[in-house]
Amino acid sequence: MPHEILHEPSPHSALEDAQALLTGTLFVALGVAMFKQAQLLTGGTAGIAFLIHYASGWRFGVVFFVVNLPFVWLALRLMGRAFTLKTLAAVGLLSLLTELLPQVLGFARLHPAFAAVMGGLAIGVGLLMLFRHHASLGGVNVAALWLQRHRGWRAGGVQLAFDCAILAAAFALLAPAQALLSLLGALALNLVVAVNHRPGRYLGV
Repeated sequence: MPHEILHEPSPHSALEDAQALLTGTLFVALGVAMFKQAQLLTGGTAGIAFLIHYASGWRFGVVFFVVNLPFVWLALRLMGRAFTLKTLAAVGLLSLLTELLPQVLGFARLHPAFAAVMGGLAIGVGLLMLFRHHASLGGVNVAALWLQRHRGWRAGGVQLAFDCAILAAAFALLAPAQALLSLLGALALNLVVAVNHRPGRYLGV
């Protein structure tokens, strides 16, 4: 039986990283648009931005960018310069796209349950693209990726634990049905990451 030949993974090129950042943030922006339409929450710093957006009416994209600024230093210290620069670019792109997307996309009919599941899946796929190109959307993603890399904990599981804590605040702000659907969306999101981003399975370089 022939031996399997193992090859060292080749680094992503700058062009590959750029398309992944753009494509990944577009998927996340689509999920965010669905959540906004259905008045739902998600986890992470996006969830914090949603809470502030719903409570104050401030623009989501601006709030999301500002909320993530304190985590830039954490990313630089824990994950390195390249990761930090790509993460900052992804955060900036998502902040911009969430403001621009409503100008080219609208929903005449969007069931809240579908928005929760499909929006969560879209955000999860977008995050997966970013993770595989050594980037994230800041905040909890930074801690989750660091724990996976250095402790072997699954990023999806860590993300889910943080998200549950953030989504608990949804029950104080949203109607019970919206809060429960927000939890469903978070489960869909983290299922994508937990199943497809396991330690030792795929490591973006």
